Amino acid sequence: MASEAFEEIVADFEFLDDWEDRYRYVIEKGRDMAPLDDALKVPATRVEGCASQVWLHPRIEDGRFHFDGDSDALIVRGLIAILRALYNGVPVAEVGRVDARSELARLGLDEHLSAQRSNGLRAMIGRIRAAAEEAV
Repeated sequence: MASEAFEEIVADFEFLDDWEDRYRYVIEKGRDMAPLDDALKVPATRVEGCASQVWLHPRIEDGRFHFDGDSDALIVRGLIAILRALYNGVPVAEVGRVDARSELARLGLDEHLSAQRSNGLRAMIGRIRAAAEEAV
């Protein structure tokens, strides 16, 4: 069910041999992502449960889920970029069926993130699912 953009990330991860290279790759994905407009960095878009500051701004276009996001931490910006590759463009009614844990496990992220980062990642996924449920 993963998007082409997410499959490209999986392929890139398979090419990279060690976690340090993968970590740099995640940070680079975050750097490549356009920053969220400061006007959208409000309490309503802030994700609770993350050690760093995280904002997610969902939108529905032609029945498909999309979101933009930002963080004050480079690795978290990268995780947002990966989640965007996983969820952006998915029909809004199918967002809840995306097995994010399984898809992200393909990248080995579950093995290499700190407990705080893992909790934050779960909080972001929860926010994405909740936003899609509200839109259905």
